Amino acid sequence: MGKNSIKLIANNKKAYHDYFIEDTYEAGIALHGTEVKSVRMGKCSVKESFIRIENGEVIAYGLHISPYEKGNIFNRDPMRPKKLLLHRYEINKISGKIAEKGYTLVPLKVYIKGDLIKVEIGLARGKKLYDKRQDIAKKDQRREAERDYKMSVR
Repeated sequence: MGKNSIKLIANNKKAYHDYFIEDTYEAGIALHGTEVKSVRMGKCSVKESFIRIENGEVIAYGLHISPYEKGNIFNRDPMRPKKLLLHRYEINKISGKIAEKGYTLVPLKVYIKGDLIKVEIGLARGKKLYDKRQDIAKKDQRREAERDYKMSVR
């Protein structure tokens, strides 16, 4: 793999459905040896995870990394809280935004960039039910338009 090549490991499609993503940040993740091997094999899930800022540290909860098969006693708890690595000024900027009403942090994807495992986190604002319905209606319209276009091309 090259220096800037990116291999997607896990994607959180539900986050885009449930939230308006206002801003995104790339964070490193503090992992132990067997967890790194497991992520490289693609055994990672971000579906039910969320992020909090505690004592000036960014911590991801519910980020599931399956135990490495050949890891025996070195395997860690797959659901343990994992520390995300960001610059101090980024953490301060994010915590200032979160202090405002309605903002939260959600992990969007986990990927390998070069040799490093990264997590893309999004500063998000929750969607109301009618916003979700509008998005679904737009998707349906776009799908219908593509279908009509395909029929007219034939």
